[in-house]
Amino acid sequence: MFFDDCKLFRDVAHTRSLSKGAQLNNISQPAATQRIHEMERRAGTELLDRSTRPLGLTAAGRIFADLCRDVLRREEDFTSQLEDLVESLEGTVRVASIYSIGLSEMTRLREEFQRLFPKATLHVELLRPDKVYEAVEGDQADLGFISYPEHRRDVTVIPWRDERMTLAAFPGHRLASRTMVEPADLNGEAFIAFDEEVIIRKELDRFFRENDVEVSITMQFDNIQSIKEAVAQGGGVSILPERTMQAEIEQKRLVSIPLHAPRLLRPVAIIHRRKKKFNRTGREFLKLVTA
Repeated sequence: MFFDDCKLFRDVAHTRSLSKGAQLNNISQPAATQRIHEMERRAGTELLDRSTRPLGLTAAGRIFADLCRDVLRREEDFTSQLEDLVESLEGTVRVASIYSIGLSEMTRLREEFQRLFPKATLHVELLRPDKVYEAVEGDQADLGFISYPEHRRDVTVIPWRDERMTLAAFPGHRLASRTMVEPADLNGEAFIAFDEEVIIRKELDRFFRENDVEVSITMQFDNIQSIKEAVAQGGGVSILPERTMQAEIEQKRLVSIPLHAPRLLRPVAIIHRRKKKFNRTGREFLKLVTA
């Protein structure tokens, strides 16, 4: 129970929100509030400054938050060292991934990992980018897979690869037979775009501005899977990471045409909580994906 309380208080202190802290610990907000009150009763003083928005910490609360972080790191060390005493690899690795990487990569990685370590388990959850960061920062996931990584105070970023972006078109499109497409060839073209708040949309808008290209946006989606389907149905062309189209290319539902834009790449990274102590299973999985 003490470790659970430490984790709850650490998450509330980090997010500065009782509701978010409760969500990260899979409990209701009233239950989180009751447990925080009990911690304050045992400490004999208030730990949260409830007069501020967002929620703040009292001087005692800051000391207690530091204690909780230290306790949880020590507990993580203990678990990691205990697992190292076991000869066979039997632990679980928790992964949070954006949809495009999860759908295109995780099946292969799971098969390879289980071939090497049959008793280990890889648990993968597909999430929106902001939720991947939340899962990693809240220790709901050991590792996160993300594109266009943000540098955050409590997150370590491991660059993984740069993915080539190419033009996606259905096989009957007028550009489908090209071996290379110039940016100017896209002027006035019906284009399936990402929603405006998605980072990859901002990068593509910049690419169009730099090349004096104006496309005709016919549809917008917040994920690659929907864009691929719209392109395959003849709704227009799009620009996507080539790796994410492999299944549709093999099925002859899409063609990938190189762009005369060698710097148009999607950076992909692996993230984990700063100072994260991985168990042996986690270390072996990280070694596999970065090899």
